[in-house]
Amino acid sequence: MLPAHCYLWFVEADAFQQEKAKEKYWGVAAHKKISGPRENIKGVEMSDDTIVSTEGSQQRELMGHPIGLSICFLTEMWERFSYYGMRTILVLYLVKYHLFSAEKASMIYGAYAGLVYMMPIIGGYMADRYLGSRKAVTFGALLLVAGHGLMGFHGPAAFMDGDTVVRDPFYMNLFFFSLALIISGVGFLKANISTIVGALYGPNDPRRDGGFSIFYMGINLGSLFSTALVGYVGETYGWNYGFGLAGIGMLFGLLVFLWGQKLLDGRAEPPNPAELKEVAFAGVNKETMIYLGGILMVIVSWLLMQYQNFVGQLLGVSGFVMIALILIYAFKNCTKVERDRLMVACFLIAIQSVFWALFEQQAASLTLLADQQFNLNVLGMNVLASQVQLLNALFIVLLAPVMAWLWVALANKHIEPSTPAKFGIAMLLIGLGYVVFAWGMGLDASTNKNFLWLVFIYLSLTLAELCLSPVGLSMVTKLSVSKIVGMLMGTWFLFTALGNYVAGWISSLTGSGGHGTDSGTLDIIATMDVYTTIGYLSVGVGVFILVLTPLLRKGMHGVH
Repeated sequence: MLPAHCYLWFVEADAFQQEKAKEKYWGVAAHKKISGPRENIKGVEMSDDTIVSTEGSQQRELMGHPIGLSICFLTEMWERFSYYGMRTILVLYLVKYHLFSAEKASMIYGAYAGLVYMMPIIGGYMADRYLGSRKAVTFGALLLVAGHGLMGFHGPAAFMDGDTVVRDPFYMNLFFFSLALIISGVGFLKANISTIVGALYGPNDPRRDGGFSIFYMGINLGSLFSTALVGYVGETYGWNYGFGLAGIGMLFGLLVFLWGQKLLDGRAEPPNPAELKEVAFAGVNKETMIYLGGILMVIVSWLLMQYQNFVGQLLGVSGFVMIALILIYAFKNCTKVERDRLMVACFLIAIQSVFWALFEQQAASLTLLADQQFNLNVLGMNVLASQVQLLNALFIVLLAPVMAWLWVALANKHIEPSTPAKFGIAMLLIGLGYVVFAWGMGLDASTNKNFLWLVFIYLSLTLAELCLSPVGLSMVTKLSVSKIVGMLMGTWFLFTALGNYVAGWISSLTGSGGHGTDSGTLDIIATMDVYTTIGYLSVGVGVFILVLTPLLRKGMHGVH
């Protein structure tokens, strides 16, 4: 699961909007300017000439923060509960209940994960331009409740009729439609709930980082609880009950947000409410037309989910077209410094897809491996295969403060790695993790392998994530030209989506090629070969980045 990088998407995406938010909500705010030596204000270390003020922040507070933060916290916690809970059991459900091969189940997962990261680009634009965050989050939550709810109606299990796998076509279409609703719901909710958090604070409010840290905890709590609970219910009592539990979580999130909208004090409203009432087409106003467009997004997603290979082509072509457009803009409209920075940003944006392709194995091939090849009796407790993904969220909670302290300590000694170097370190860590993990699996030919090897690979994934995620979107906002920062961030998420799709494709290479009830079985020799190959590839990419780091730092022109 991805609590860390999801959080950092929110925090850093908000940063580049602060000036717009300042003008929109507060005009020219009164502020306090701190000059002279560094000092601490409310626990925040301030540098020379730091402007500090809570002017423009929401006045109503709860425990020292804007009261609207509590609503965003709970809404996001339940949304992540539903998302990670469903994702935890998705691949197992496909291979065990519907008898999909490991290859096909992995491709379905990859297409789904890729589209989940692609659609917020559309939903975020619609909210910024027309709907406002409140309406977009509400619409997205409604779609998510419908999608998760329908996942609970999975129909009869697939069965073998001779050599033919028989699946109910109606319920299979319902399954893909449910995924499409979730994809579109995430598109409207995910990019906008964080915008609301940012709008609760004035541009110079020193509590802002602390507020996003609290928001981040909601993500972690949702992912931790869902992995443990939904996985247990789904594998023990029935997949439909697991999916239903995830849907109940999202329903709680919707109800919390609907009830708590009054506590946002109008900070998530449409930029131009009157424009939404204007007629767009055939007597239908713009707001209704946007919602109809959201339904069209569901239909398009439903179609795309049934053509997984096309999803990969769409993501790849879209991503590289965006890179080309950014570079064209850089050479036609930018100074040399701006152009160099954009070229560095494009390089790191494209290269990060390699990381996510390896990282997202945890919900695909690593889950199937845990189910088929490892002894899941840990300290006398039986851990379910889906619950193994809990390790990532657990390590995030334990290690994120340590890594944050480490970077600060290195910075104080002037030896903190630059952003490109952190990218390279992340690639080395995750690559070496897979190489060693594959070697470790080869030491035991049984299907009762030591659980500590799973602990090792998840630790490697998490350490790598903590090196790359916290700096990724921050890098985008710092290196971008203000006029195309949204375009650059959209490109980041396109390549994140591409990485998620490639994760499914890589996982598909680990299948045994079996048929029927054995089709979900992994080929352990092929799996070790695949992991070794992608591990060495990632190590090579990491070394390549580290070799280029001096050149990349030069191109960043002072941006750390």
